[in-house]
Amino acid sequence: MRCFITIFIMIVFTLNTHSVWAAKLALVIDDFGYRQHNEEQVIRLSPNITVAVLPNSPNAARIANIAHQHGNDVIIHLPMAPLSKQRLEKDTLFPSMDETQISRIVNNAIELVPHAIGFNNHMGSLMTADLNGMTNVMKALSAHPMFFLDSKTIGRTQIKKAASYYDVPVLARDVFLDDEQTERAISRQFDLAVKLARKKGVAIVIGHPHPQTINVLKAKLAKLPADIELVKVGKLVTSSPNATNYPAKYQRILKNIADKCQNIIDKCKERFEELSTLATENE
Repeated sequence: MRCFITIFIMIVFTLNTHSVWAAKLALVIDDFGYRQHNEEQVIRLSPNITVAVLPNSPNAARIANIAHQHGNDVIIHLPMAPLSKQRLEKDTLFPSMDETQISRIVNNAIELVPHAIGFNNHMGSLMTADLNGMTNVMKALSAHPMFFLDSKTIGRTQIKKAASYYDVPVLARDVFLDDEQTERAISRQFDLAVKLARKKGVAIVIGHPHPQTINVLKAKLAKLPADIELVKVGKLVTSSPNATNYPAKYQRILKNIADKCQNIIDKCKERFEELSTLATENE
């Protein structure tokens, strides 16, 4: 009887395992607001792709509304100063800005991008390495129920430390998808992200609405491995700035439980077969 009860429980448990411990892949596509045709192609690929919208781009509100209607998470791609000389977006954040200036820009970005649930940085190798500047950003964010995804454009980022002062939830990018804009390179980066997701339990990937990226995503998402679940980035957020530390731990625990249960089932099957053989021989 114990074996049959165990088997029944495991059947129910198995039906729900994929969403519980399948490795999670969060795909964020940046720079939305300028290339509507490409951006709508990205949105149509899956409602589980997160779109990051530049607040002062010409189509910011429109593309955010389209994405939201399709079911995609929308975040604000907040422009921040880089170390190198590049063309800058309007209201790019600099470390030299005071708290009032930063608060105005952050709040204005929230008004410009409807349905946004979080932020990530556009460029920002200079700004994100400055603790005082990022502390002012997190202070402004703390007035809103939003998270921050660190694009990690520089190794010495201060985002996590600054966020901890105001309990702003933080996630961090694992893989850049299309620094090299060839389909072969993008495909290789996607495969790297899948491998990393399997190892860690979760991987966050950032790409851009380039035609090559869209082509690769069409092919890869159509044949996503069964042990990989494409998720909205918002699903990875908890109330703790250390949000990314937990999923892999819990997935390993559940996997161990499942393995032990499977061993019990195997033993039950063996015992059942033995009893069946004995019953046959005694007839």
